[in-house]
Amino acid sequence: MSRIKTAKKGFSKSPSPILLSACLIVKNEEQHLPKCLESLRSLADEIIVVDTGSSDRTVAIAKKYRARVFHFAWRDDFSQVRNYAITQAKGKWILVIDADEVLEQSAIAILQEVMEREDCLAANLLRSEIGAKQAPYSLILRLFRNHPEITFTGIYHESIDQSVAALQVKEPHWRVLNVEVPVLLHYGYMDSAIQLRHKYEFAQRLMHKHLEVFPEDSYMLNKLGALYINNPDSDRDFGISLLQKGLSLIDDTDQQNLTRCEIYYHLGLAYQQNEDWESAKNAYKHVIELDVPNLVKLSAYVNLGNIYQELNQQEAITYFEKVTQIAPNFAQGHFNYGIALKTSGCFTEAIAAYQKAISLEPDYADAHQNLGVVLMKVGYFPEAIASFTKAIQLHEHQQNYETAEILRSALQEFQ
Repeated sequence: MSRIKTAKKGFSKSPSPILLSACLIVKNEEQHLPKCLESLRSLADEIIVVDTGSSDRTVAIAKKYRARVFHFAWRDDFSQVRNYAITQAKGKWILVIDADEVLEQSAIAILQEVMEREDCLAANLLRSEIGAKQAPYSLILRLFRNHPEITFTGIYHESIDQSVAALQVKEPHWRVLNVEVPVLLHYGYMDSAIQLRHKYEFAQRLMHKHLEVFPEDSYMLNKLGALYINNPDSDRDFGISLLQKGLSLIDDTDQQNLTRCEIYYHLGLAYQQNEDWESAKNAYKHVIELDVPNLVKLSAYVNLGNIYQELNQQEAITYFEKVTQIAPNFAQGHFNYGIALKTSGCFTEAIAAYQKAISLEPDYADAHQNLGVVLMKVGYFPEAIASFTKAIQLHEHQQNYETAEILRSALQEFQ
C-alpha cells in the first residue's frame, strides 16, 4: 500500500456483520452536521451520535440520516462522552469524526484497505485544516478496532494514544498505520470570530483543568502552549514556557514524534513572532528532521522559506520548491514559490508559479495581483492589466476594499 505507512507495532474477529461504526459527539451542530453525515454514507455501516444538550435541530438531522442517537449529560470531560459513544458501537472498526469534519470520498478505498489488514490495530488519519492560517495538515488517531482496551483519555484534546500504546506493549504484533493522503476535511477554522473566541476560552479552561490533575502531560502542555502563542491577546512567554516544559518531559520513542513535531513547530511560531530568527530556524529544522509524514511538516518548510526570504533567496527558493513537491495541490505553496522566484529575478518561472496557484485556487486575489506585477515587468502589458483587473474584483468581493482601491488607483495612473 503505497500511501499507507506503518508507524510501528488480533483479538479474534468480531462476528458482527457491521464493519465500521462512525461515532460523533455533538451539541448544536445543525450547521455542519448534514455535510458530515452525508459524507459517511459510502463507508459507515452505522452512525452513532451522542448529543450533549442541543437546543437546535441537531438531533432531528441525525435521525434523518438514520443515526442511532443517544444522550449524555455534559460533565466538562470530552473523554467521558467519547468513551460512552464508542461503547455503543457494534462495528468491528470505529471511525471517530466531528460534526465540522467531512470524510474525503477519494480516501474510502484506502480506509477499506487498512481495515483488511489483520495486523492493524489503528490508523493515524491525515486531516486537512480548511481555512487554517498555519499548519494546513494534521495527523490524528481516529480509526481503530473496536477493542475493549482502547479508550479515550484527556478532558480536552482527548485521544486514544495512551491506550493504543499500552496495548501494543502488551500485544506487540499490533501495528499502527499512517494514512498519508487527506482523509478528513476540517472546517472548524471557518467559524466566525465570535465562535472561535468562544472555542478558545472553552479550550483554555478545560486544558488548565486537565493540567491541574496531570501537570506533566507533555501532549496537553503542547496544546495549551500553542493556544497561548496563537492568540494575540495571550501571554506568549507563558506559552513558550509550557512548550519547553512539554519538550523536556517527552520521551525519546518514535511514538512521541507527532507530539515532538507539534512542540517544535509551535516553538518556531513563537520565536518567529518574537523575531528571534535563529531560534525559529532551529525549531523548524527539528521538525523537518523528524520521522513523520511530509504533509505534517509542510508548514515548517513554508515558514523556513518565509524566514529565508529576508536572509538568503536561494535557500527560500529551495524550501518553497520542496513545499510544491510535498503538496502539489497547495495553492499557497506555489504562491510563495512565485514570490521567491520574482525576488530573485526569475520572472518566467515566477509567472508559471503564480499561474499554477491560480489554477488551483481561481479566487486567489493576491496571486492574480502578483502575477500582474511580474507580467508588467516582462512587458506583457495587456495580460498584466487583465490580472490586475481580476485582482481588484476579487479583493472587492472578499471585502478587501482598501487593497482594491490602491490597485485601482495604480492601474488608472498606468493607463
